[in-house]
Amino acid sequence: MRKYFITGLLILVPLAITAWVLNLVISTMDQSLLLVPDSWQPKELFGHKMPALGTIPGLGTVLTILIVFVTGLLTNNLVGNYVVRVWENVLQRIPIVNSLYSSVKQVSDTLFSSSGNAFRKAVLVPYPHQNSWTIAFLTGAPGGDVKNHLVGDYVSVYVPTTPNPTSGYFLMMKRSDVVELDMSVDVALKYIVSMGVVVPEPTAAKE
Repeated sequence: MRKYFITGLLILVPLAITAWVLNLVISTMDQSLLLVPDSWQPKELFGHKMPALGTIPGLGTVLTILIVFVTGLLTNNLVGNYVVRVWENVLQRIPIVNSLYSSVKQVSDTLFSSSGNAFRKAVLVPYPHQNSWTIAFLTGAPGGDVKNHLVGDYVSVYVPTTPNPTSGYFLMMKRSDVVELDMSVDVALKYIVSMGVVVPEPTAAKE
């Protein structure tokens, strides 16, 4: 009975977590329907006698994807770029909002830009002490006044937590202490999320 129960868990737990995450994402994106006037709501269009159509799950998700696509389409020209610049200039003049917006924009530009270098390399670093190692991601090099106080060649790394890699620690370490891995970012993330259970395929050692 114990064997069958564990087998059932191994099958159902990943499915349940996947369904929960998808439901969370879809229900969040469905909130975009709040932007639609009441007269255009599904219940008004399809009628109150058809509740199945009046509360179509995922309809807001389609609307959100459409909004994102149209926004990208409209801003990919001179007029759209001008409107975006004006809007950003307005936000830069609002206290608190300006610092929050600029910080989020810098992070999103780095993560989503096709020319960005974030999380492009998996590395091995000594953490939390010299006698233990963990997987991290190379994010760049220290800058600003921080660079003036670091003697030697340093790099910036992000050390994710397990099993939730969206939280972690930003560290600046000597380049000589960082070991570059022959491992893709996707494989490294699976290794981290699985807490070391999903072991990557071995690669030939470099001479």
